[in-house]
Amino acid sequence: MSANVIEVSDGTFKQEVLDSAVPVLVDFWAPWCGPCRMVAPVVEDLAGEMAGKMKFAKLNVDDNQGVAAQYGIMAIPALLIFKGGQVAQQHVGALSKPALKSLVDRVL
Repeated sequence: MSANVIEVSDGTFKQEVLDSAVPVLVDFWAPWCGPCRMVAPVVEDLAGEMAGKMKFAKLNVDDNQGVAAQYGIMAIPALLIFKGGQVAQQHVGALSKPALKSLVDRVL
């Protein structure tokens, strides 16, 4: 994981994501998920480019089932963008960097 992507948990989700002053992209993932491993470098690349404008976080759904259940995460990878404590955009499945950037740009 890069320095630009933080790990969040059921315990830190409210503080790091819902109470954030800037929009937050949360990558809901699991270590055994192939598409999750494919999308991780895309998220990390974009996190480096967007540092300061947006926060990027990863949440392991195996270890943090409370938040995953709260947001109805049934398939991963699931990318949710929170703005002002609410889900502003969401996408399920791996996607390319230009597609992810487009999703992010709609929120910013």
